[in-house]
Amino acid sequence: MPRRSLLFSPGDRPELMRKAPETNADVLCFDLEDAVAPARKDEAREAVRSVLADPAFDPDAEVCVRLTANDLEADLDALVGEGDGSETEGDLRLDAVMLPKVEDATEIDRLDALLVARGLDPIVFAVVETAEGVLEARGIANVAATTALVFGAEDLAADVGATRTAEGTEVLYAREHVVLAASAAGVDALDTVHTDFTDLTGVRAEAEFAATLGYDGKLAIHPDQVDPINEAFTPDPDEIEWAERVLDARDAADREDRGVFEVDGEMIDAPLVAQAERVISRAETAGLRGENGER
Repeated sequence: MPRRSLLFSPGDRPELMRKAPETNADVLCFDLEDAVAPARKDEAREAVRSVLADPAFDPDAEVCVRLTANDLEADLDALVGEGDGSETEGDLRLDAVMLPKVEDATEIDRLDALLVARGLDPIVFAVVETAEGVLEARGIANVAATTALVFGAEDLAADVGATRTAEGTEVLYAREHVVLAASAAGVDALDTVHTDFTDLTGVRAEAEFAATLGYDGKLAIHPDQVDPINEAFTPDPDEIEWAERVLDARDAADREDRGVFEVDGEMIDAPLVAQAERVISRAETAGLRGENGER
């Protein structure tokens, strides 16, 4: 499934949660963590449950809830019951949960058990946004319940005492480390937020750079950010045509038992074949190319 864009909606704003499917975001994330003041947590939990339980709420997008890091059980109890068998998932439209501030794989294991006890699938977006979390990213990514690593630059910078800059060099090592850990584990990697939601040129540039690093998508905090992010993670027609030529030439070389071949005057090796396969995969997730090759 595509995860080019993940849009946060505050859990205490049901009108925004209900409008979220109109934004074209691939993942909708209803936030019970940072976006909700402590005094409004109970109100937010009820609002999120109300939206998820509404039969009319059935978006094409993946739906997740960002849980409160230090109050997981209260969040889950409000959404689906206490895990005693008296209440189950029922008709809630909940595909995954997001766990913030993950610093150790055992935190995912604990959440996994809480989800299973409540009849929920253990599908977790794990946010690494502290020094400890980044350094433990590979172990976190390797837990079976982890479906994606999410990089949080703002909290990381605060944790290590770094000064955030437009260039982002202060978090570049961590940003690269997270995508490497995700790739090694075979899970998705989602890039950090662009906090200035009025700067659409900036969010597009950040998303394009994240794509060059190997990220699968990026977080959005405003609906206006979704389209620029989706575009950045969607290959353009020229890229798709190049990738198709490479894979066609690869197939022809395989049939002729040739190990070396060229496309457009360029010798093609295994890394370029892998790049072409990634372009085609992104085209397929964006609906630009069928899985059996139709366009």
